Amino acid sequence: MNKSFISKQNGIKRNVISKILITLALFGLAFCGAFWGSTPANAKSKVALKTYTQPFQNNTTSLSGQSVEMSTYFIKMDYWDVKQATLNLNYQVSQLSSRQLSDITVSLGGVKFASFRPKKQTGLQTKTIKIPLRLLSGENELQISGQILNQAGKKDYRLTQTPANWLTVDSRSAVNFQYALKAPTKTIDSFYDHFSGPDTIVNRDAYITVPNQANNAELSASMYALTGESRVITTENQQIPVAQFQTTAGQAADYQLVMAEYQHLPARFQKLFKRTDLRNAAQIKRYDAKGKHYLVVTATTGTLLEKAARFVANSELMKEAKQATETITAGTQTFTSTLNYDGKYQLTTSADKITGANHQERSYFVSLPVDRNNADGSTISIHLRYARNLDFKNSLATVYVNDTAIGSKRLSSARADNDTLTVALPRGMALGNSFTVRVALDLPMSDSSGTQDNTHTPWASIEPSSVARIKTAPGNDLLFSNYPNLFLKNSTYDNIAVVRPTTMTGTDYQTLTNIFNLIGNYAENNRGTIKFYDRQPSKATMADANVIAFGTPTKNRLIHHLNNHLYFKYNSAETGFLSNEKLSIEQRYGQTIGSAQLLRSPYNRKKGLLVVTGASANGTYLASTQINYQRNISQYTGDAIVVDPDNNHGNYRFKKNKLIDTTVNAKQQLSRHSQQLLYLGMALLMIGVVTVALFLLLWKHGALHRRRKGDRHE
Repeated sequence: MNKSFISKQNGIKRNVISKILITLALFGLAFCGAFWGSTPANAKSKVALKTYTQPFQNNTTSLSGQSVEMSTYFIKMDYWDVKQATLNLNYQVSQLSSRQLSDITVSLGGVKFASFRPKKQTGLQTKTIKIPLRLLSGENELQISGQILNQAGKKDYRLTQTPANWLTVDSRSAVNFQYALKAPTKTIDSFYDHFSGPDTIVNRDAYITVPNQANNAELSASMYALTGESRVITTENQQIPVAQFQTTAGQAADYQLVMAEYQHLPARFQKLFKRTDLRNAAQIKRYDAKGKHYLVVTATTGTLLEKAARFVANSELMKEAKQATETITAGTQTFTSTLNYDGKYQLTTSADKITGANHQERSYFVSLPVDRNNADGSTISIHLRYARNLDFKNSLATVYVNDTAIGSKRLSSARADNDTLTVALPRGMALGNSFTVRVALDLPMSDSSGTQDNTHTPWASIEPSSVARIKTAPGNDLLFSNYPNLFLKNSTYDNIAVVRPTTMTGTDYQTLTNIFNLIGNYAENNRGTIKFYDRQPSKATMADANVIAFGTPTKNRLIHHLNNHLYFKYNSAETGFLSNEKLSIEQRYGQTIGSAQLLRSPYNRKKGLLVVTGASANGTYLASTQINYQRNISQYTGDAIVVDPDNNHGNYRFKKNKLIDTTVNAKQQLSRHSQQLLYLGMALLMIGVVTVALFLLLWKHGALHRRRKGDRHE
């Protein structure tokens, strides 16, 4: 240290130093005040974090066996800056299980991050676990595994597997996100990502808006866009509403898809476009104003507007649009890609390895084309590899379809490296449009005296060559159990003609949203046609199209003319429904209810006709609430639905013959029983041959007898 430097006289006077110190002190106080004053802003920014709870995709699932395992999936959006992710696991374990020995482990993407033991209590339990943010990706597989061991009594039964070894994971389990929202950029794909996001839809921040009295082309365009969105969104119980420009909720939404012909656009949106650019083209343009984000779709003609709407309905094209403006002409290819259906479904794309002793299970989801149903002759083939140190006397593989056991096979040491279990589905087994294949493996170790749990020695692998070969036939039932399949063909809209009220109210738009949300769930591409009519179409159109009519009989002339064909008919004043053989209806009550009815079209006996109606617009809307989501329509198996304002709803069947086309059913029956008919034909042929042989034999003997008699007479 340089002492001479320390003792050296400083050239600044003391009074000046004092002033400087005072100034610095005041500046420091001001800085601290500014810092402390910013604390509420920081607190506000923390409060501004958004939350989104994503429930498990699985239904409530019960797992049996000492070693149990299940998988579920959740997504994280790219525009979330996630600050915290939490697993809220609702579960229940066997009342006989030992809380000291049983344990549950949670992993994400194959990486384990939490283990715990069940609480010493019975009934439903909840465990909250923080998920490490480093493990999160766009699509996430969450695995819940563990061992459920029974309590030890006088004898130790912990290693004995019984039906009492079980874990139930409740469907109310969920993953909760806390995140900061990243604002969309000026590009179309960024808007589309936010607009289609599950949090945006759940918070009612996404709307499709059209002019207050939209014309038929604008309505068709909005339905192409809606069905395209409902095809890809992941929320099962939410939808994107279609509303008028004047709707308050639509104006308040943060993300608005505006669809209109140029001449019907509000002036602030018209300014975004040049008329020369729209001469022979439609345009899609990004626009932000006052904290709201818009995607404006417009054209000078209805045909080009519908063409642009098909572009919006194509998720691949929308995700590829990295610019702020997209121009669509008549020659632009807007159709969605489709996969050729060949009846073969791969259960897993990579080897699905199972580790651990005793009972193990894997489940696979299979989806059929929406306009087809299972036919006889379907098979499921499971290609397996497994360890050689199993107790093969007790090792077994079993295949279940929708929890119904289809077939089993004992495992063998000789086939451990390449084994196949092929089972045929029972004749007449109904699969619907989707089903679950569950493969259950019993993998006991040969050395039963050793500990069988928490070991990776016993293993099995379900190979990618495992397939479900499903023979299908077109759906042929004119019932709600086959809706909306009967309005689809080749996985797209089958020439749908929508007859709407002459003037549309806000409630009518809610009804329209409900009707097409479900159709969009099932439509896999955008190649079909949806056409609107504000008056009754020609008989030729009615005979050729699949018709949907909605509204009141006073505002929809088609419904007025169809009254005699309705199962629930209107009174002469068309102010309410009348009683029939299925339901007694009080006069005032009949004015409040709504009804959805699947008729056999009087214009074409091989077509269905859907009528969604009520004496008021609200009654019509009530009827549409039962055909908007898969969970709702699955309740109905008849051809008529009635709903009242208290959400009491009835399911009714009026048709004696449910078939759309009886000739198709005759062909299906002939195909189904072709083998029996072949055997019957062969049997009849043999009977005929034997009959002819006997006849000839008898005739021969009779002729000889007559010849002998003639000789005697001579």
